[in-house]
Amino acid sequence: MQKKILIIDDDIDLVEAMRLTLENAGFEVIDAQDGQKGLEKIEKEKPDLVLLDVMMETQDEGFHIAYQIRNNEETADLPIIMLTAVGAETGFSFDKEKDEDFLPVNEFIEKPVNPDTLIEYVKKSLGQ
Repeated sequence: MQKKILIIDDDIDLVEAMRLTLENAGFEVIDAQDGQKGLEKIEKEKPDLVLLDVMMETQDEGFHIAYQIRNNEETADLPIIMLTAVGAETGFSFDKEKDEDFLPVNEFIEKPVNPDTLIEYVKKSLGQ
């Protein structure tokens, strides 16, 4: 059965590029352009993994969405890959190992990401 990936990102061009990459790798892809719509899609569509941007309607919206996913009993174990340009935009850098308590995500990847690297992280996060 195809694994379903939800992309929560407000950059439509990037969403479409990731959609092509993921669909070519055999995944089903759905998307939402902001965090609230993303949370609604998680509830309705039950994705197997979320690709989550940080900077959408606010500079840190993605962090708040990740916390909401983790604090919901039904979605607490949902794999989240945070895919963002926050480091380039703000100068902050994040390290999954050092910032694990602050970053409730499985992986943290800076944009732009190579398509092969994206697929590798998705498969790893899904246990494939």
